[in-house]
Amino acid sequence: AEGEEDCHSDLVRTDDNERPGEANLQAELQMFRAQWMFELAPGMSSSGLEPLPCRASSKGPGVKSVDARRKQEIAKEEKAKELFLKAVEEERNGALYEAIKFYRLAMQLVPDIEFKITYTRSPDGDGVGNRCVEDNKEDDKMADLLSDFQQQLTLQESSVKLCQPEVDVSQTHISALPMEVLMYIFRWVVSSDLDLRSLEQLSLVCRGFYICARDPEIWHQVCLKIWGRSCNKLVPYASWREMFLERPRVRFDGVYISKTKYIRQGEQSLDGFYRAWHQVEYYRYLRFFPDGQVMMLTTPEDPQSIVPRLRTKNTRTDAILLGHYRLSQETDNQTKVFAVIMKKKEEKPIDCPKCRYFRRVPAQETDYSFHVGLQLCSSGRQRFNKLVWIHHSCHITYKSTGETAVTTFDIDKVYTPLFFARVKSFTAFSEKPL
Repeated sequence: AEGEEDCHSDLVRTDDNERPGEANLQAELQMFRAQWMFELAPGMSSSGLEPLPCRASSKGPGVKSVDARRKQEIAKEEKAKELFLKAVEEERNGALYEAIKFYRLAMQLVPDIEFKITYTRSPDGDGVGNRCVEDNKEDDKMADLLSDFQQQLTLQESSVKLCQPEVDVSQTHISALPMEVLMYIFRWVVSSDLDLRSLEQLSLVCRGFYICARDPEIWHQVCLKIWGRSCNKLVPYASWREMFLERPRVRFDGVYISKTKYIRQGEQSLDGFYRAWHQVEYYRYLRFFPDGQVMMLTTPEDPQSIVPRLRTKNTRTDAILLGHYRLSQETDNQTKVFAVIMKKKEEKPIDCPKCRYFRRVPAQETDYSFHVGLQLCSSGRQRFNKLVWIHHSCHITYKSTGETAVTTFDIDKVYTPLFFARVKSFTAFSEKPL
C-alpha cells in the first residue's frame, strides 16, 4: 500500500509538472478510443476496407457454396442453349428425328430454355420468310433465264455469238457456224423420234446452247407432231415447251410393258389320282411412234430378248401387230388412247403344180383387226407412264360378203396395266431431223 501511494504521488507530481501538454494527451486518447470503437464494429478491420478474419471464416463456406451453385446453373443453361440451337438447325435441314432428340435433351436441362434464347433472327418467322423470298427470287430468275442470257450475249459484242472457245484451238470452233446451221444441228438432235431428253442435256453446255434449245419453233413443231391440229392454240400454257411437259401424251423413248400370270388347270392323270396345274406367264409390249403408228406384241419371252427387236417398225417378228393410234381428251379431263392394230400381211403361198388336178375348196379370205382402248395415267414420280385397259375387241371382216363380226373381250385381271420403261437404244441414232 505504501508502494502504491508512492507511485500515485509520483504520477501526480509528474502531471503537475507537465500541465501544458495535458490537452494534447487528452486529444490523442480520444482519437485512440474512437479508432478502437470503430475497429470493434462488426465486419470491419483496422483499415475499414476489408472484413475481419474471424467474420470471414465464419461465413466463408456459405458464400462459396452459393457461388458454386450459380456457376453450375449458368453452365447448365449454356449447355441447354447449345442443344436447343442444334435442334433448330437439324429441323431446318429436315432431320426431324434428330431435332426432337436435341429438343428433349435441352428441355430436360432447362424446361423454359426456349424463352431464354436471344435469336439473331426469328427461327419461325424471319428465317422462313427470308427463305421463301429467296426461293421466289430463284424461281423468278429461272423463269427469266432465257431473256437474261440473251441480254448478256447482246451486250458482249455487236455481233452476237452464241458461244466462244474456252481455250485456244487450231481447228474451227462450233461458234463460227451461222445460227441457221446450229439450229439445223439441234433439229437433228431432236430427230424424227422426238428425243427431247437429249435436247435438254445439250442445253446444259453453255448459255448459247440453252438459248437454241429453248427455240419456240422447235417446240411448236414437236407439239404439232404429237397432237396435230388440236394444238393450234397455246392457251392455257405459257409456251410450247410447257405444253409438251404438262399436256398428257404417250412417250416415244421406250416401251410400255405388262406382265401377266395366271394358273391353268391341266389334264387329269390316267389313274385319276392327281391333276396337273400350270402357271402361265407372258408379256404384252406396246410401243408408240411420233408419226401415229403403234406396235403391239404378246409373247412369253422376257424383255431382254424382245425390246431390241422393237427399235424399228420393220421388225421380222411374226407375231407382231401394227396399226395406228390417236389421243382423245374426254370431258372428264381423262386422256385416252385408241388404237386399231392388225397382223402383218403375209405373202400368199404359191400353188403346187402337182396338186392342180385335185379339187380344193378355196379358203374364205378374212381380215383380222383388234381395237384397243387405254387410259393414260401417271404413277409415282414419272408422268404419263401407265396405261390402263378399258376396251379390247376383235373385228373379223369377210371379204366375200363384206360382213364384220365383232368379239369383245372382258377386261378382267388378265389385262394388267402397262408401265413405261425407257430404252436408251431407241434414241441412240437419228434417222432424219425434226
